[in-house]
Amino acid sequence: MSLKKLNIRGISYSQTQNGAYALVLKEVDGNRQLPIVIGAFEAQSIAIALEKEISPPRPLTHDLFKSFAERFGIVVKQVIIHKLVDGVFYSSLICERDKIEEIIDARTSDAIALAVRFKAPVFTYENILEEAGVQQHIRPDKELRSFDSEEDDDTLENLLSIPDDEKQGFEHLSIDELNKMLHEAVTNENYELAARLRDEVSKR
Repeated sequence: MSLKKLNIRGISYSQTQNGAYALVLKEVDGNRQLPIVIGAFEAQSIAIALEKEISPPRPLTHDLFKSFAERFGIVVKQVIIHKLVDGVFYSSLICERDKIEEIIDARTSDAIALAVRFKAPVFTYENILEEAGVQQHIRPDKELRSFDSEEDDDTLENLLSIPDDEKQGFEHLSIDELNKMLHEAVTNENYELAARLRDEVSKR
């Protein structure tokens, strides 16, 4: 069976399962997209790895795995989504150490989170794309939404209480205020807010 390379198209809130997200993968040199339902933690981890300008104050689980693997000379070479059973995708990590290749079973969400960190390509088989791939356009959100977080800072609480249509561009805040809130958002691990603040700073 032929392998098809996939790129991450984006992440959007799942319309079918509450509290879940849809990771959308798109085949290279093709129009089919592969939506995979994943949990909020894994969605957040993938999004953070894709956001080059956001660094969590402490390593996430997938960051720890990468540091551990690198310390012992293990590299994730590629990820293969190799099976689909009753709507569940099964994946393998193709790893290498001292030129010896090992195959490790992994949840697809974890495998993708590690692939992003190791800059490893992601593949699936043609029959899986034929069965679960979709042709229509799936529009992923620009950033993740609806992550649960507890904010202790009054500034952040005030911002979150502003209606969405008033806070989209943060026009009422200065650059210094934006940078301060960006630092606080990252410290408090509110990466959804941090991504929006970072985009506003970049626009200015």
